[in-house]
Amino acid sequence: EYHPTQILADVLTMKEHSFKPIPQISFAFLGDAANNMGNSLMTGGALLGMDVRLVGPKDRWPEEALVTEAKRLADVNGGTVPLTDDPVAGVEGVDYIYTDVWVSMGEAHEVWEQRIKELTPYQVNTALMQATGNPATRFMHCLPAFHGRDTKVGEEMFQKFGISEMEVTDEVFESPA
Repeated sequence: EYHPTQILADVLTMKEHSFKPIPQISFAFLGDAANNMGNSLMTGGALLGMDVRLVGPKDRWPEEALVTEAKRLADVNGGTVPLTDDPVAGVEGVDYIYTDVWVSMGEAHEVWEQRIKELTPYQVNTALMQATGNPATRFMHCLPAFHGRDTKVGEEMFQKFGISEMEVTDEVFESPA
């Protein structure tokens, strides 16, 4: 349900690549925000007073009790935790765009088709990076990433669903961002 050491490493990475103090860094997590990364990024960012935006379909948002607690923590620490299902609005002005795979380890393979339908509008691509309005926006992913057909899963998704990129395009993944 949580991935606490990942968020610590991610915030360190954000700090290393930003001229801003941690509480002034904003980031948007796109996709399946109800997974361990969505939970951890929301909670960790709230504890650190960051602007943490969860962007995805409403039925893939974290449990309401966790959102309420994260918003309370953000209030105490000077941060914000908005949730939206609008990808363009969700990334406006952010310093970082973060995503994760659409089906987490241990989940049934049968959910792939539904997740692809639900989450394709939240794919991190060049247009979404540009929608931030911030030319310095960086991209982050906790890995592994499915941005081409060069993995077993990537090839399987191409054969089954005709897509070669999922949560992030190869163009963004391999870019300087």
